Amino acid sequence: MEDQATGVVIATRTALDQASALAVQYGFSILGAFILLIAGWILAGVVSRASYRVISRIRGIDETLASFFQNLLHYSLLILVFITVLGQFGVQTASIIAALGAAGLAIGLALQGTLQNIAAGIMLLILRPFRVGEYIETTNVKGFIKDIGLFATEMRTADGLYLMAPNSTLWNTPIVNHSREPDRRQELSVILAGGSDIELARKIILDVVKSDQRVQTTPSPVVYIDDLSAGQTTLKIDYWTITSAWTPTRQDIISKLLAQLAAANVALK
Repeated sequence: MEDQATGVVIATRTALDQASALAVQYGFSILGAFILLIAGWILAGVVSRASYRVISRIRGIDETLASFFQNLLHYSLLILVFITVLGQFGVQTASIIAALGAAGLAIGLALQGTLQNIAAGIMLLILRPFRVGEYIETTNVKGFIKDIGLFATEMRTADGLYLMAPNSTLWNTPIVNHSREPDRRQELSVILAGGSDIELARKIILDVVKSDQRVQTTPSPVVYIDDLSAGQTTLKIDYWTITSAWTPTRQDIISKLLAQLAAANVALK
């Protein structure tokens, strides 16, 4: 009986010693993993914020693109920290990396269209074929740019409607930017009835166009005969103005031409 009691005591002491050793071993592992996790979290935040400041200072880089790269770097560093922490406990990180790679490939195939929009959004933000506030026209859409996101671009049509266009749609089609260039040419046509005084009409048209302060003197406005048909003569008017004043200048000149030609009894067709 005494030997049996002694064996129980020895077994208990051995178990306690092993438990104590394991507690110390894993306690240090848990403490190290916790410290590594906190340090990695802080480091990821510091590095991502520093990268945002550096990227945002690069000329031509949009704030949206800088935020995207900041978040991408931040979460990439957090994943790296998480894998390193698992390695502290003896987990085979190679299998985890392989699993993450396979999951990323599966997600990429499932979200192929979405990733195309993201890639197109990044290219649009880098190359900047249009900016917020500019008016663009493509084969599918046209309107004023309100916001350029990573997935889609928000626009406002000329009649005040909201329009959202996927970035891949804009990237894969020719874009006409009506607002990018500072100057823009305007071409108008005036069709004179047969028998009208062509030289008088040309003089009136030139006077009206040149009297508008928004019309540029270089290159100078020109009025020329574009077509001479039976019973009518077509005069073409070419002038340049700043892009922001293109529409109101056109409207005012047309109104003045109608009034001046009518006052001079020049018949239009």
